[in-house]
Amino acid sequence: MNKDLTIGNPEKILWAFCLPMFGSIVFQQLYNIADSLVAGKFLGEKALAAVGNSYNITLIFIAFALGCNIGCSVIVSQLFGAKDYDTLKSSVYTTLISGGILCSFLMITGLLSCDLLLRLMKTQTEIMADSSLYLKIYIWGLPFLFFYNIATGIFSALGDSKTPFIFLAISSCSNILVDILFVKIFSMGIAGVAWATFLCQGVSCIVSVVLILKRLSNIKTDGRIQIFSWPLFRKITVIAVPSILQQSFISVGNMLIQGCINGFGVSTAAGYSAAVKLNNLVITSFTTIGNGVSNFTAQNMGARKYNRIRKGFSAGLKLVWLLSIPFSILYIGFGKYLLLLFMKQSSVDALLTGRQFLWILSPFYFVISAKLIADGILRGEGAMRSFMTATFTDLILRVVLAFVLSSLVNSAIGIWCAWPIGWTIATVLSICFYRREYKRLV
Repeated sequence: MNKDLTIGNPEKILWAFCLPMFGSIVFQQLYNIADSLVAGKFLGEKALAAVGNSYNITLIFIAFALGCNIGCSVIVSQLFGAKDYDTLKSSVYTTLISGGILCSFLMITGLLSCDLLLRLMKTQTEIMADSSLYLKIYIWGLPFLFFYNIATGIFSALGDSKTPFIFLAISSCSNILVDILFVKIFSMGIAGVAWATFLCQGVSCIVSVVLILKRLSNIKTDGRIQIFSWPLFRKITVIAVPSILQQSFISVGNMLIQGCINGFGVSTAAGYSAAVKLNNLVITSFTTIGNGVSNFTAQNMGARKYNRIRKGFSAGLKLVWLLSIPFSILYIGFGKYLLLLFMKQSSVDALLTGRQFLWILSPFYFVISAKLIADGILRGEGAMRSFMTATFTDLILRVVLAFVLSSLVNSAIGIWCAWPIGWTIATVLSICFYRREYKRLV
């Protein structure tokens, strides 16, 4: 069901819109968590490290898919708020075509360069073959990743966050069962983990795209719809490219950090692989809520209801801070038991590494969540220069400090400490930028 976010109580509307998005991303993260969980429990510490190693490269592909999602979502939100349905449909078709071309290019590039990327990350010899195999199967599934993300972006732009939630809940639970079936029953090893994700995400993608096309056909338009529009492509690109660059550079930064982590051995890499999945569950959840705030902002920008944007920021901030409390308590107090889902009790060093990572980062979820809500407002307003400045500040600080601090203390703890420092400085910048851009509107 399409929903107009420009009317009604901003807090109630935004919460009702964002909470299903939060549920969706939790299930989305279950894909990656399930892969690590099954690999660590049934295949061992090396398999867990291999999935974690590959994961940092898959984040680059995810960055491009999310960029298409956000670029299309913001423009469609603005057009939906302005009730310009002819242009809205054209923007969707333009994104599907351009996204398909981009996906094809990335598949070819990824298949040719994945081994090189793994070597650049200083992947240990004992996990190289499994990392490469997992990554190559993942790359073959990129069309599903791309078109699914575009479809969910359109659903969100139309004010419908419940439909993607239902799809993801079903497919993510199915992925866990298929993971176990392929690995435990069919003994397919690391390949089984990858093929399970491929199949389940494929089904979600096909159903989502079919439904979104049907939803669009029900929206009445006046004239002939342009299948591909260069002006719309440029508008989408203005939003998408900074988002892609943001996510891509973060992924490259994570790859550099992964190389630093790999220098401390397989156990440290395995512990980080498990802990970072738990951390990414939280960060991606906050990012998704920030995307919901972007949709809210964009619709109200299209309707020229600028006073609702400030109320949207307050509502979004309240929501992520309420979510930060249980996550922080869970990771600080019960992180050990969550990590044991991914590894065996005997993996003492890996377990300690994971616990240290969660202890250092989780108290700062209140900080980074505020940044991601401010970023959501900036994206919805189209203030991409300010958005990029804050994002790159965080990334550069985290990468540089990871190498400097780990060298100073001769421990991976130095790497973990880089996160809160980068988060804090970048959050101050994002909030200052948000306030400046809002004053320009009003």
